[in-house]
Amino acid sequence: MVLTIVITALCLYYLSFTFVSRKVQQEAIAQATDKAGSVDLSKKQNYLDSLWNKPVYNIFGAEYTYKEVKDNELSLGLDLQGGMHVVLEISPIDIVKGLSGNNQDPAFIAALQKAKEMEKTEGKTNFTVLFYKAFKEANPDRTLASIFTSTANKDRVKLSDSDEAVLKFLDKEIKEAIDRSFTILKTRIDQFGTSQPNIQRLQGTNRIQIEIPGADNPQRVRKLLQGVARLEFWEIVETYDPQLSQSLIAINQLLLREQSAKKVETTTDVKTDVAPKIETKADTTKSALEKQLAKAGSDSTTKSSLDSLRAATSSPLFALSTQQGAFMYATKDTAIINAIFKRDDVRSLMPRTIGLFWDVKSDPDVTKGIEDLRLNFVNLGRSGKPLLTGDVINDARSDFDQFARPSVSMTMNASGARTWAKITAAAAVKQPQGRVAIVLDNNVYTAPTVQGEIPNGNSQITGNFTTEEAKDLALVLKAGSLPAPTRIVEQAIVSSSLGQVAQNQGLISMACGLVIIVIFMIAYYSKGGWVANLALVFNIFFILGILAQFNAALTLPGIAGIVLTMAMAVDANVVIYERVKEELKMGRKLRDAIKKGYERAFATIFDSNLTTFLTGMFLFIFGQGPLKGFAIVLMIGIVTLFFLCRLYFTRGDRILCSQG
Repeated sequence: MVLTIVITALCLYYLSFTFVSRKVQQEAIAQATDKAGSVDLSKKQNYLDSLWNKPVYNIFGAEYTYKEVKDNELSLGLDLQGGMHVVLEISPIDIVKGLSGNNQDPAFIAALQKAKEMEKTEGKTNFTVLFYKAFKEANPDRTLASIFTSTANKDRVKLSDSDEAVLKFLDKEIKEAIDRSFTILKTRIDQFGTSQPNIQRLQGTNRIQIEIPGADNPQRVRKLLQGVARLEFWEIVETYDPQLSQSLIAINQLLLREQSAKKVETTTDVKTDVAPKIETKADTTKSALEKQLAKAGSDSTTKSSLDSLRAATSSPLFALSTQQGAFMYATKDTAIINAIFKRDDVRSLMPRTIGLFWDVKSDPDVTKGIEDLRLNFVNLGRSGKPLLTGDVINDARSDFDQFARPSVSMTMNASGARTWAKITAAAAVKQPQGRVAIVLDNNVYTAPTVQGEIPNGNSQITGNFTTEEAKDLALVLKAGSLPAPTRIVEQAIVSSSLGQVAQNQGLISMACGLVIIVIFMIAYYSKGGWVANLALVFNIFFILGILAQFNAALTLPGIAGIVLTMAMAVDANVVIYERVKEELKMGRKLRDAIKKGYERAFATIFDSNLTTFLTGMFLFIFGQGPLKGFAIVLMIGIVTLFFLCRLYFTRGDRILCSQG
């Protein structure tokens, strides 16, 4: 009984997010609907984006942002709510051209074009194999190394390398380019603001399949998916920098005056006395902060001088920080901080040479139990251009440092190495040593401290990386050196109206099946039928609740799985009840007949449902798309069916609920 209550409460808890999400969606539509009744999709998306990191749901004192609500809701598949299905192709021709240093050798260009034509008829053959075949047919005496030997490929391709070695190099680089595109696209889609986007590599091809349920702005999606990745290096400006610290103090005082003014408005009887006191308090706070910042500027540690700021001010800029002195904010508060720095009066107080970038993701080891992001201040300079861009990087790979910890090794071309030497030399002589941020698509992936000048362009980035994180960072670094252009080769847009039609049809089919089963069970088994029908309703409820808990999406095939589960439940009930009837005919008392009926029906029902569960498991493992949705619901339905039935029980005199 306790377990039943716990599971019911959990299902109610997770399903509540679905209702909150639907409510926010309706509010967004209302905000974006004009007097003529047409919906402005841009306004709707802007409204939802503005709530993405803001609390929209409070349950028992726990606040959840719209992002967290979307993560926990019962998601609907593309077929039930509409959206976009897109297949992107990474062009191997552009990658091979890039690896050759855009070599204009006529024989090389001709071989690429011929391989492209051959790919249309031999699509399953690896592109590098087709290219090699075309190249050798026209140039039997030339080696591939003569095309791909360059300063950019130094230490990777030598003039003496065999064709097999060069082909292995090309295959490796193309695979990494696809991995890199997958990583970048996944990061972009996760920030898009839709529930349960699906992105997967199509095995054996250079293609990536993306499904974005709920996406109703195709132009925005295309721009998001096909935008060129911008990899940049920026100098970090620490908060104890005199110019930045003075600006932060000024912004802090501006926010304090606003807060104080609001308090003054609520106490009209003391208006004339409050203003001087506020100004005096603000001036005192400012002086105290200036002393702290000035002291920090002369310290030899990297600890921020703003540690004591929280105690001196209630400004959101500092009060919302999850760590004293570090500009780190819970994800739900990032929208508030963004709104502050977008204000014209606040921007006028910030130096024009300083820009703002958020970390791409939170680090669980920094603030335990809180998902927070660091706000980074960078030096834009007068030109507004980064110190370096990703096109100077020759290679980047995951590695291990001298302490066998995961790291990333990076090499640059000649011009990049010269600039990098100047940048690192200037950062290393600072007290404390400076940091350089690695930024992709306006998100900071890492900001390592420069330990010393790096004269040859060979750098090692260390930090608290896992092996996977080091691999991902290496992929990000190569995004600038070897762009992998993507093009949309297939797209399908399922309108929200078609999705609504599918929802209605699915619900009608499920309701019809439920009504027919309810009528049959009551008509044939009377009171026993009522028990079975009650369990049947709970079974559907548990299926939906567990789907929400597992972050699985309900699809049209999933609804078919629910209907099938209902039929299987009735089949099990028929077996049990008929067995009980047989026991009664043999002269057993009612309680004993029920006990024996349940026990002796167990083996038959268990075998049939076990084989069905195994079928669903293999459908899930080897199937794609609709089959997976059907298999998930089928397996969950069988598990909840057994839970509700409680066929195996230790107290024979206790009648448990029959199967639903």
